[in-house]
Amino acid sequence: MKITVETVVKAPIETVWRCWTTPEDIMAWNAASDDWHTTAASVDLREGGSFTSRMEAKDGSMGFDFAGTYTRIEPMRLIEAAFGDRNLSVEFEETGTGIRVRETFDAENEYPEDMQRQGWQAILDSFKRHAEATRGR
Repeated sequence: MKITVETVVKAPIETVWRCWTTPEDIMAWNAASDDWHTTAASVDLREGGSFTSRMEAKDGSMGFDFAGTYTRIEPMRLIEAAFGDRNLSVEFEETGTGIRVRETFDAENEYPEDMQRQGWQAILDSFKRHAEATRGR
């Protein structure tokens, strides 16, 4: 089963792309709630390149690594990746109101679909806030 989440970011495509693909930016926005944070991130943005991010509870009680391999890159338009036996597609589309960022990913079996959708949407909403706040950078 595939799950899709999306948002529209009011920032130039160059800002949106940079915020999505730069480790320092990823560490600033990659969390579903204020009690989590990303402590490390790496990006080798090319087909066959890898990415990783380390997400941890701020109280140190738990954490996990999210890692995969880029399978397709179309700068400023599309990123496709594989992580484990699952796939992810991130589309960047210019609209009249901003850049639509749409993530479609294979659901996993451990957590209910609604929980996965809510978590990924919360992270995407955090991305939107970060990209809009840093658009002049």
